[in-house]
Amino acid sequence: MRGVIAAGDPQTAVAGQQILQAGGNAVDAAVAAAFASFIAEIGVVHLGGSGIAHLYDPQNGRSLVYDFFSNTPGLHGTPPNPLDFHQVTIDFGATTQDFYLGRASVAVPGNIAGLCQMAADYGRLPLETLLQPALKLAQDGLPLAKFQADTCTLLQPLYTHTAGMRTIFSPNGRMIQGGDHLFVPDLHATLQTLAREGATYAQSGALAQALLADQAANGGLLTPDDLANYAVYKLDSIRLRYRDTDILLPPPSSTGGVLTAFTLKLLAHFDLQKRPHGSASHLQLLYEIMVATNRARNLWETAIDALPVAEAIGRFLDDESIEQYVAEVQDALNRKTASPFAPEPPAPNNTSHLSVVDGDGLAVSLTTTAGESAGYVVPGTGYIPNNMMGEADLHPNGFHSRPAGQRIPTMMTPVIVLKDGQTRLVLGSGGSIRIRSAIMQVLSNLLDYRMTLAEAVNTARVHVEDGALQCELGYQPGAVDELEGMGYPVNRWATRSIYFGGAHSVSRTANGRLVAAGDNRRGGATAVA
Repeated sequence: MRGVIAAGDPQTAVAGQQILQAGGNAVDAAVAAAFASFIAEIGVVHLGGSGIAHLYDPQNGRSLVYDFFSNTPGLHGTPPNPLDFHQVTIDFGATTQDFYLGRASVAVPGNIAGLCQMAADYGRLPLETLLQPALKLAQDGLPLAKFQADTCTLLQPLYTHTAGMRTIFSPNGRMIQGGDHLFVPDLHATLQTLAREGATYAQSGALAQALLADQAANGGLLTPDDLANYAVYKLDSIRLRYRDTDILLPPPSSTGGVLTAFTLKLLAHFDLQKRPHGSASHLQLLYEIMVATNRARNLWETAIDALPVAEAIGRFLDDESIEQYVAEVQDALNRKTASPFAPEPPAPNNTSHLSVVDGDGLAVSLTTTAGESAGYVVPGTGYIPNNMMGEADLHPNGFHSRPAGQRIPTMMTPVIVLKDGQTRLVLGSGGSIRIRSAIMQVLSNLLDYRMTLAEAVNTARVHVEDGALQCELGYQPGAVDELEGMGYPVNRWATRSIYFGGAHSVSRTANGRLVAAGDNRRGGATAVA
């Protein structure tokens, strides 16, 4: 077997499969699949977004994080007056949320730079080959998956904001539906040129010039220096021991990686075998662990503001610091009384994740986002920029207050799990702040409860938000009733939901067999090469 891939759409997974079959390795497959996802998963990700990838090579024991998340724009520029920055309100049913779009919502994009850098460093095949699946999708178009179409409809105010967006997402005056033909004008030519010129096309070439010209003419903040000076960071993983495995997590700009490490260090102090999966005692522990991590987040924010990154991580994850929270969780468990809810700010919802392992064990965990999109298409390119500057949760001190050139923090948490130095599991998730809870539960399902990968990914999940334990359909009603009887606030979901993430994962078993599982909440698909 050449490898396996799990992703957010069948077309994305097939793109990776085709590259593995052509002799590519896991990095080649991940890069090709990501470029294909910017078309097949256009409801949640775009070429003009950014991301984080996590690699592990068992041949030399090296792990590496590629951080190509967005920077704040405006280097050596003068902000225009007025800014193209407009509020829209999205109705999510149970709640509404405001977003901002327009040229001034665009942060420095990293997808093209990061994917091209990964391919150059670790891939076997040329970029032109890796782009072939995306080029075919761009040339022919494709029937849009229902999940993607539903997401576009949910975000209709953004996806119909300008004429260019309406041409793609609302042809003939009707929002695109599942099964409708999706076609993005001009994108095929853009990808063809990218295949020839590589990342320079997006940093200083014709694509960069088109993006910058549109920004300058329409109230945007991006400058030539923003694109020219953008760098892909290559970072060491955070590594911690959990049960009999080593967990590799991304460091900042991934706030999610640090907080997930904290959660796992807490969870490691408790014997899950004494708490049957789905029981009231299990749900109680999950609630207390999640709320404790939320309480600790303020300590992390203080540390990262005052200390160098490595020192901040060390202090936050120090065993003595963890012990305090272990004692608090244990006390709540003994009293059978819920700890006070500790809220945390939301994060961008529109993310996608893919996981790949090849026959040599080389592993790639890759998460990308474009926020919700900036609501326009760069003329003549088919390129849809991100709106990361319009996400209120990413800018707690106010919009456009972060210094130009600074990396924006993210909840993205691509994870790799090792057993005896060999790749055991590759996972990550989309889903805002639910990324962490999804990853923690998949890990615990697999490593503590010994579920199969498909069970670990698709078993009902919980998450603490809005003052209650959100319980997805599938948990035992009696256990939820018992927990509520202890005084724990709960909210019972009548459905399975994308709210709880999309943890598309792959695994390498002890005997070397490769297994993949797509998360059925978010259109999960798998492919074997």
